[in-house]
Amino acid sequence: MNMRSKIQDLQNIVSRKGSSKILTFSIPHVFKALQLMHQNQFVSRSTFCQELHMGEGAVKTMILHLKDELLVDSNKSGTFLTVKGKHFVKDLFDVIDLECPVPKCNIARGKFNYGVILRNYSNATKSGMDQRDYAVLYGANGATTIQFRDDQFVFPKERIDCLANDIKTKNVLLDNLKPKNGDLIIIASAKESFVAEIAAKNSALRTMATHR
Repeated sequence: MNMRSKIQDLQNIVSRKGSSKILTFSIPHVFKALQLMHQNQFVSRSTFCQELHMGEGAVKTMILHLKDELLVDSNKSGTFLTVKGKHFVKDLFDVIDLECPVPKCNIARGKFNYGVILRNYSNATKSGMDQRDYAVLYGANGATTIQFRDDQFVFPKERIDCLANDIKTKNVLLDNLKPKNGDLIIIASAKESFVAEIAAKNSALRTMATHR
């Protein structure tokens, strides 16, 4: 599956032609909305508002855009993924299947830090600078990108285990992200927990969109 076209589909949902409204949501918000519906059979508007930090009007517009693409539908119980929606998210969640908060440590120095794993994407970065920039666009202070190679966590272009002396953080990543050789992990840092999470999601999605 071409992930670049999949991310473009998300962009099309955000910037649906014919919409004159100035939208207050973007690709990582839509992605998190899809995650919520993947994890729960039905999601209420109030839950979307709370989990996405969006107003009711923005949530209503987002759901309308998703309905126009036939990815979701709604009933009295809430909004849910259609059969097409379930097929759409499967490929995305095969790549980004686990995420977790990361305690403040030497490689993630923010008040709040959030990690997202990308399966088999370790070659999608040369230095981690692009991933940091993608995170900063969404309010993060910065981001750290590490690869899982030879059963250890390493910075791009390096071979030394960057968590060799930090067993606590290593165990957090191993237990929560369950990395395999060839995976990429992006950890965004911010002053607020939601900003760290949404910035990490954006960096991961943009990495998928730009990687050939």
